[in-house]
Amino acid sequence: MKKGIVYTFLICLLMSSFSLNAQIKTPQPSPTMKMETMIGLTEVAIEYSRPSMKERTIFAADGLVPFGQTWRTGANASTKISFSNDVMIEGKEVKAGKYALYAVPGKTSWDVIIYKNTTHWGVPREWVAADEVARVSVPAKNSGMAVETFTIMPMNNSIKSAQIAMMWDKTVAAFTVSSDVDKSVMKDIDRAMAGTSRGDYYTAARYFYDNDKDMTKALGWIKMANQKEAKFWQLRLQSLIEAKMGDKTSAIATATKSMEMAKTEGNMDYVRLNEKSIAEWGGKVMDKMNGSK
Repeated sequence: MKKGIVYTFLICLLMSSFSLNAQIKTPQPSPTMKMETMIGLTEVAIEYSRPSMKERTIFAADGLVPFGQTWRTGANASTKISFSNDVMIEGKEVKAGKYALYAVPGKTSWDVIIYKNTTHWGVPREWVAADEVARVSVPAKNSGMAVETFTIMPMNNSIKSAQIAMMWDKTVAAFTVSSDVDKSVMKDIDRAMAGTSRGDYYTAARYFYDNDKDMTKALGWIKMANQKEAKFWQLRLQSLIEAKMGDKTSAIATATKSMEMAKTEGNMDYVRLNEKSIAEWGGKVMDKMNGSK
């Protein structure tokens, strides 16, 4: 009798353990997504859940996302957005950190809200105005094509800014995030110049040339790079800076050196680039570089 009780107890215990450990997995109706991108020198990350249309009306007065009401910009927990450096959102300063991203959709425009408190499941029950870090208004446009699943993605990237686009159904609303790239690069350049390598001199000169800064400084740096060790691509940049400063004679002479070195090293792309520049600056390409006698 006692053995029967013990066996029954063990069977019940095993069944109970199996019941507790058993799990049924099903696909998420609004799967989570983490998007990461670089805007200038700033790392931007967005975590959100992606609901689908499922033949529902989305943005409308009586839609799934009603006009004029605060929305979590996704599903489930509030959407999170983080910045590794200070940024500007539509011209408003936002410090580095992690925030909740909310929106108030309208027919022709959306309010986009950067919110300090990230702990809420969706929209806060009690909205705290002091937790608004930034609120900006952006146009809401018809994209011309239906997006079934809500999507947030970067677009229109430049060296210092990008738009973060929110797309669902045929609506797209985007806000611009920008960072002071120049300030960061200038700080790095100043720090690097204290103990500069050939590569640092070249990088600094390249940045100044590409961004129309002080060409006198740029020329000094690229000459230092070539004094440390001449390279055909460095000589090429020196010639471009000299030409930009109006010294075509020096530019032609430097480009000729770059061309000769590039040919010796088998880089015909730089040979052709220098040939073209020398011709544009009014010089005569050496016969041996043209392959003629």
